[in-house]
Amino acid sequence: MKISTRFSDSIQILAFIDIYQDIIPLTSNNIADSVETSPVVVRRLMSALSKAGLINTVHGTADPQLARKATEISLYDVFLAIEGDAHLFAIDKRTNPACIVGANIQETLNEYYQQAENAAKAKLAATTLQDVINTIRVKQAQKEALQRKKATK
Repeated sequence: MKISTRFSDSIQILAFIDIYQDIIPLTSNNIADSVETSPVVVRRLMSALSKAGLINTVHGTADPQLARKATEISLYDVFLAIEGDAHLFAIDKRTNPACIVGANIQETLNEYYQQAENAAKAKLAATTLQDVINTIRVKQAQKEALQRKKATK
């Protein structure tokens, strides 16, 4: 089963828009180069982000903008925009009711999965796009410092 990257790609798109605003044209091609996907995928994700009120776009222009400050956009906002109310975990509904494990696994896993999902959603709600952007900037500064250090050896 392939796991969707739409959520992480959408976070990347939002961070790209914030970081590169006023630096390069924010075309779907430029954004797609960062995400390493097609511009069509980027436009679809941006459409969902726009419908959720996370970005503002004008059809035919390469100037998307965050609709709110990055500090006001939680990762859970992005998750809801892209995945809706989808569950993070899926339980196989086809199990053998004549088996002790098969008869009880769904109900048992549902309890654990619900606890994990609640914790994950709470963490996403407490993490802002600005947190992600700040971490990106710190990691990039560390990489640049390491490159400078290597260049002076």
